[in-house]
Amino acid sequence: MLIVMMIEDLLADLGCNSVTSAATVDKALALIDAQAFDVALLDMNLNGDDSYPVAEALFARGVPFAYSTGNTGQSVRDSNPDRVVLKKPFKLEDLVAILTRLKLAPIK
Repeated sequence: MLIVMMIEDLLADLGCNSVTSAATVDKALALIDAQAFDVALLDMNLNGDDSYPVAEALFARGVPFAYSTGNTGQSVRDSNPDRVVLKKPFKLEDLVAILTRLKLAPIK
């Protein structure tokens, strides 16, 4: 939870207006169905479950997203093999680079 709060603070510092988080696959899928997202940062593990169903839902809706993981050997198996990956731990500059790569860098 502390990491989520840190990421939310980093995004706020970058000028993001709204940040939503989900700790489980079911909650993430419900949020995707309930609202629109400009971009998503998706941990590869949500409360012990693979987040691939969430990745598939984001991809199907055209939401640009990046995986975030501390597992260096874990592969990205979704339908887009070029998926952007943000390696943990990361710095503000790394987050900005990922957002820029997704073409959604907040203007400050």
